[in-house]
Parts: sequence; C-alpha cells; structure tokens
Amino acid sequence: MDINVLVGDYLASTDYVKIPRQRVGVLIGFEGKTRRTIEDLTQTNLNIDSEDGTVTISPQENMEDPLGVWKTNYIVKAIGRGFSPEMAIELNKDDIYLEVMKLTDYVGKSKKALERYKGRIIGRDGKTRELIIKMAEVSVAVFGKTVSIIGTIENVLIAKEAIEMIINGSRHKSVYGFLEHKHQEKKVKEFRKVVGLENDEKIEFRDDNI
Repeated sequence: MDINVLVGDYLASTDYVKIPRQRVGVLIGFEGKTRRTIEDLTQTNLNIDSEDGTVTISPQENMEDPLGVWKTNYIVKAIGRGFSPEMAIELNKDDIYLEVMKLTDYVGKSKKALERYKGRIIGRDGKTRELIIKMAEVSVAVFGKTVSIIGTIENVLIAKEAIEMIINGSRHKSVYGFLEHKHQEKKVKEFRKVVGLENDEKIEFRDDNI
C-alpha cells in the first residue's frame, strides 16, 4: 500500500526504482552507511531488495522538500548507472540533472556494436570521456548498455550532443573541436554576466602598450 505524506500543496508518494544487482552493495554502502546518508539527506526511507535490485522509496513524516522522493529516485538511479554515491548525491540540488542515454536506441542490441561504441566514447586510456567531463563540466558514467550524464541542464545537453556525435561516426578531432567551441562560448557568457554586458555588445581586447 502506498504511503502518502502531504507536504505543503504537494503529495509525496512512495516510488520504486530497479537497479542492477551488482550495484546494490554500492547503494547500501559499508554497514549501510551510504543508504543512511541518502535517507538523512533526502528525508526518505529506502527499502532495498538485494535479490532483484528493487528499491522502494518512501517519505519520512518530517520531509520538508516536496520533491524529496523524486530526487531520491534519481540519486538511486544514478548509483545504479555507475556513478559513485558522492556524485549521485549532487542530484539533490535543484539545478543538477541526470540524463541516461540508452545505447541500444542508437546502435541496436548487438553486443559487439555496444562494446565498440562504448570504447569510442571512453577513448584510449579514458581520454575522450575525461575530455567530455572537463570541457562540458559534467560527470559521465559508462555502464552496461547506457551512458549517463550528471550536471546542469546546459552542460548535460552539451555533453549529450558530443556523445551523439561520437555515436554517429564523427571523428574524435571534430568532437574535441565542438567541445572547445562550447567551452569558450560558456566562458564568454560568464564574462558578460560578470561585467554586465548585453549579449549583443561587442567585446574588444586591447593592449595600450602597443
């Protein structure tokens, strides 16, 4: 039976998410530490079935955040998709999002194709994945048949586009160029915001010593 707690004008209901069995231990943590950390942070209760990986998320009576159960669902899902608990917990923040890309939607169910494209996304010695993380300012996990991204919505969309470029056959050099361009765009946008310039105002760099 669902447990429902009325929080403000919202209804926080029990939710369910299933994660791979091999990730259940990560969710629970040593002596249950990770589970308790998530429960304390989100004011929820986690009931974890170690046999099939089903996690039942229910609100505590003192829950203050009406989105607590919803956020916890994504935290648990992120751990299931290969992220560390420390990174997954970032999803408790209002401006941080999780995007799960199912590789089978792009390349089909062939194990050979899945491994090949996962290898391209990760890159030699992890270089491509690390570059996406650095330039798009996100976290990326490649696990099973999925590639998942955590970050702000703007950054997640940049990383997703870069990954789709790789899947669609773009050369790594082109992907790196795309990421560099987007990174520079973000820096200029941040600079404009700091100095109070409108988007259509031209920025001129000068050296009076010349």
